[in-house]
Amino acid sequence: MTTPGLAADLLLAQAAGGSQLPQLVIQFALIIGIIYFIMVRPQQKQRRQHEDALKGLKRGDEIVTAGGIIGEVIHIRETTKDGGTNRLDDRVTIKSAESRLVVERGRIAKIIGKSSTADAAGATPPSDA
Repeated sequence: MTTPGLAADLLLAQAAGGSQLPQLVIQFALIIGIIYFIMVRPQQKQRRQHEDALKGLKRGDEIVTAGGIIGEVIHIRETTKDGGTNRLDDRVTIKSAESRLVVERGRIAKIIGKSSTADAAGATPPSDA
């Protein structure tokens, strides 16, 4: 093959290689999109649900702390800093067996039982029809 033919072949190879760049960018975008929808978005949704559950915490609820302590909420001290609405730094007093513990609201891992007083207040007595 002659030198001009070799140069033409190199130019064609570079042109073909350049067309793969948009394809590579699209593949990376798809991978990032898949990771977002499989991992990041569900985790954000779960965190939002957990924060909403903690905001709805009330006296009598049975909870589990991040350390594994199971107890019943007996008092909630709500504080706001600078007029803000960040209530996750509040302290919650719980009763576990014969002990009373003060824990941060944000350290409550899950609510395993709602208070029976809320259920009784929301229930309507059967009517005599």
